[in-house]
Amino acid sequence: MKWRGRAAVILVTVGWPVGGRAEPAASPPPTTAAPPLAPRAPICSGAYADDFTALAADARAFDRRPEAVFSYCVRNTAVYECLSYGADGAVRRDRRRATLHGTAFAYKKQGGDTLLLTNDHVAAWPAVTDAQHTIDGVPSGCKKISESLTLVDDEHDAYALDDVPLTRVVTDPQLDVAVLKARADLQVMRWKVGHSAGLTERDVVEVRGFPLGAFRATNVGTVISAHDHDDQGDWDHDDFVIDALLSAGNSGSPVLAVSCATGEYELVGIFHAGYTEGSALNVVVGIDQVRDLMTTLKRQPHDRDAVAAAPGAAGRAALEAGLDADGETFFTFGSLVALVRARPDHALLFAVLSKDFPRAVTPLLVIEDLAASDPLSFGTPGRVWLGGPRGLALTDRAALDSEAAVEVGRALDGLRADATAVIAYRNADAAAGASRQSSKRLAKMAEALTRTAAARADLVQAVSDLADRLGPAVGSRGTTLAEIGVAPSTPVAKPQVSKAE
Repeated sequence: MKWRGRAAVILVTVGWPVGGRAEPAASPPPTTAAPPLAPRAPICSGAYADDFTALAADARAFDRRPEAVFSYCVRNTAVYECLSYGADGAVRRDRRRATLHGTAFAYKKQGGDTLLLTNDHVAAWPAVTDAQHTIDGVPSGCKKISESLTLVDDEHDAYALDDVPLTRVVTDPQLDVAVLKARADLQVMRWKVGHSAGLTERDVVEVRGFPLGAFRATNVGTVISAHDHDDQGDWDHDDFVIDALLSAGNSGSPVLAVSCATGEYELVGIFHAGYTEGSALNVVVGIDQVRDLMTTLKRQPHDRDAVAAAPGAAGRAALEAGLDADGETFFTFGSLVALVRARPDHALLFAVLSKDFPRAVTPLLVIEDLAASDPLSFGTPGRVWLGGPRGLALTDRAALDSEAAVEVGRALDGLRADATAVIAYRNADAAAGASRQSSKRLAKMAEALTRTAAARADLVQAVSDLADRLGPAVGSRGTTLAEIGVAPSTPVAKPQVSKAE
């Protein structure tokens, strides 16, 4: 606020006035000192405190000790290969290097290793850059050829001999969370894992990370919204919003709240993003969704992945009933087109078509999915073909290396889920009425299909790499999808369901 004009100055003269002697000034009356104010009690009306005065003295004292440090600076470096054509038509290969810094925090020791939590976008670069997965300085369409994860002192650390190498244990792009492993004895978080569902507006929080990767820092703030669903890009999870001033290097930082029950910190979330037009609007992944990933080290299915978790025979029957009249259905698989076709022996054929479809019709991958007698099983993986312009080559599953076998299994799970989800969407679209509820449900299903397609980028790249490596050799000719579509000489009997008499 500004003052209007200049404040007047009033002078009071005590002493000898002009023209005579002044009388001595009277002594001021004695005053009584006001009683000291009682200390304000900590505000703890819920699970977590509205004020840091609720923090217990021993917790405050421990925080000043060196062993209280459990957040570390992560450096993730990747090299991308970008293809282009010169004036002479020759292919040029240009390599671009990308580096980012973020935060990870140690939460558990496992043998001689230490497990850390961070964001998926800190722990993993996209396999291929595109319009959605952009990297500064790397054009769209470039392929990742190497990646390195380490713990460093800060972004200025150029001494590599004391860096701590990291490996990814499990990542969840939808949660934007990753578990990393360091073969080192690091200081881990002393505080308990709390419950983000207990947070309310005005609860205080503390964030410990590396803003811009520059230095270790602690930021404080309050919860300004207890719930914000994040479905941007690949993300699909629940956040809460805080007003702490954070920056890019804080990604992956632990967010702590003060428990009213114990007076100690508890882990309530992982900072992962901020609104571009709001410096104090930062969103945090609620820890309630991360707890299973931390303990089981396995990615749990999300709501939109429920069909992929355990569809069983009922899921297979729904897919078969939803096929087009000719017994097949096209659907999207990431950026590619895929096909599911029913064979006369009740097997399903899943085919991933190349980016040149429909100009080129030979699939990159075909997986045979045999009917299973177990009602809890969707099916049994059968033969696998990999191909390209020269046709399809039958691949010996037993001869696949462990990485390739995992990718084939992931591809089959994804194809089953995506085909079933597309057919479910078509059925819902056909049955949708004019009600607001049915329109909203259909819109959510469409959004889920879009997000799933975006999340398949790594898997699509893996399928393309397998086809390049294991497809028919130069000079040979493989089989066709039409030939595979014919039932084998010994048909597999369709499981019969006995009816009660």
